[in-house]
Amino acid sequence: MSHTFPTDPPPRAEGQHWRTVATLKGIPDATVARLPVYLRALSQLAEQQIGTISSGALAEAAGVNSAQLRKDLSYLGSYGTRGVGYGVEYLRLQIGRAVGSAHDWPVIIVGLGNLGTALANYSGFYSHGFSVVGLIDTSPELVGKRIHGLAISDLTELEDVVARTGAVIAVIATPAVAAQAVADRLVYLGVTSILNFAPTVLVVPEGVNVRKVDLGQELQILAYHEQRKTDDSSQILAESRGTSS
Repeated sequence: MSHTFPTDPPPRAEGQHWRTVATLKGIPDATVARLPVYLRALSQLAEQQIGTISSGALAEAAGVNSAQLRKDLSYLGSYGTRGVGYGVEYLRLQIGRAVGSAHDWPVIIVGLGNLGTALANYSGFYSHGFSVVGLIDTSPELVGKRIHGLAISDLTELEDVVARTGAVIAVIATPAVAAQAVADRLVYLGVTSILNFAPTVLVVPEGVNVRKVDLGQELQILAYHEQRKTDDSSQILAESRGTSS
């Protein structure tokens, strides 16, 4: 099944202007990217009924060094106690508030091909403080169908869906040729955070947050680590044979 997305944004009515958004500052992007990792580690510790944990043990659970963890957490405030460590539940709450998981963030997905449909069916959205409130596509075969009880709307209804749901986060899973036009419309409507699965780089105004998800690149990174494991194992085996000879 093939369908196309229009590549031009809708004409703006007289007097309409692109909405500008203030740039978010404070915490480095690299630190922001690690906060969900810390949150996941803390959630696992909480499930094990662990009340307090040292920075070293938490860093090990999160896969970073303790100096990096302490520096990252310093951007949020001082939550540890010298000689005691961190209260797991309290730190979990504070990081959760920082990354927004304490809120119910409305999300819309634009593009309901195979990938978009898989994302719409992803239960992890709901367990991490996100609620999918809008599904958008251009295919007459898809419009009107429901996923988890939510009807897929036509792209012509994008403005109505954003206005009705108050969505500020969008997932773009359209073909590459259509992604920029969709992003332009979303930014115009006040959507300030975009997760881009389309195989293209989006150009957006300052203050709009875009996270590019390149599945091929992520797989290559995993392949690199697997290759490292293979190389290390081969080296250890060669050294052991040299020692025993």
